Amino acid sequence: MTIGVIATLTVAEGKNAEFEAIFAELVSQVNENEPGCNFYQVYKSRKNPQVYVVLEQYRDQESLDAHGVTEYFRTLGKQMGPCMAAAPEIEFVDGL
Repeated sequence: MTIGVIATLTVAEGKNAEFEAIFAELVSQVNENEPGCNFYQVYKSRKNPQVYVVLEQYRDQESLDAHGVTEYFRTLGKQMGPCMAAAPEIEFVDGL
């Protein structure tokens, strides 16, 4: 069963370009290095330009677990920290 992740991220005013550059690198790293990740993409809200939604899908729990411990995820996550206006809201969903 696949596992989906829906992460809603709120970025601080004036930090959009920095956040987008860091996240673009994260997307690139995930797509190049995680065969257990079916897709990993960020979207910008049309209603609120400070809100981004990340849609992720993993083959299984092991693939999701592996994602969270990669060096690039940890490093780029720390770089994104100063860009954030709030803690991320994360929802896990199971594929049918």
